[in-house]
Amino acid sequence: MIPVYRWRLAPEGLATFRQLRALGLRPAGQPVVAQLERPRRKRGPLVAFLYRVDLARPVRPMTPARWAALAKANAARRVCPACGRDAGYRIPTSLGMCVPCADAPQLAA
Repeated sequence: MIPVYRWRLAPEGLATFRQLRALGLRPAGQPVVAQLERPRRKRGPLVAFLYRVDLARPVRPMTPARWAALAKANAARRVCPACGRDAGYRIPTSLGMCVPCADAPQLAA
């Protein structure tokens, strides 16, 4: 069982994934050491996992191949599956298609 700390009461030397990223670090395969819990009124608590900062390693640099793969993935998210056109923006996952295609059934009614 891992220790649980209240929000903002974690000991020094522990950080969340986002805090590690802000420092230019990554967890590097280390296990979760502890967790933070932030209570909420009507739902379960927000949970954040903590990692040791001294075991974290620097973030790997982006290589040209990784930049190319990222550009290709982002370009694929811009193409509307309904009409096949480049929308000029990332297609919202809530719609699943570009805004004109999503609005077309409503305009026809």
